[in-house]
Amino acid sequence: MKTTAYAKELVKKSQEDLTLERRADGRLWAMKGSEERSVWVRRCFPWSQPARYISLRDNKESEFALVREPGELSDESRAFLEEALVEAGFVLKIVRVLDLDEEVEIRNWQVETEQGPRSFQTRLDDWPRRMPGGGILIRDVAGDLYHVDQPGELDARSRGLLWVFID
Repeated sequence: MKTTAYAKELVKKSQEDLTLERRADGRLWAMKGSEERSVWVRRCFPWSQPARYISLRDNKESEFALVREPGELSDESRAFLEEALVEAGFVLKIVRVLDLDEEVEIRNWQVETEQGPRSFQTRLDDWPRRMPGGGILIRDVAGDLYHVDQPGELDARSRGLLWVFID
């Protein structure tokens, strides 16, 4: 039992030491201790756990770091990671919002994505995040990511359902 707790603490500590940033050249950079590298993201488990186990790889395909749980990164590093995931196309792209309603503590979504129709839930206090390059990123209760690329270009019904998230 002590070994498991110790191993979990080491994993958490290694995540806390990892910092991500977007530099002027537009690339994602990862820093661990005195090391830093330009990296790109690769999901290790694309459908089973899409928001966890993300490999940060350098230009030689070598893994520089493994992000087991993005929530353990700083807010700024997590935002850069989420942005890189959107750019890499590891999210479901919403093309139409069919229905959106709220229950106690839960928001129920029914959407059409490029991959087909989907239903998912988000917590009421977990609001979609505006992306720096535009668009909205939504994380459901299971950790799946959804992206609305250009909210203003959706059909009138979709825009009406998303009006609270759109400027």
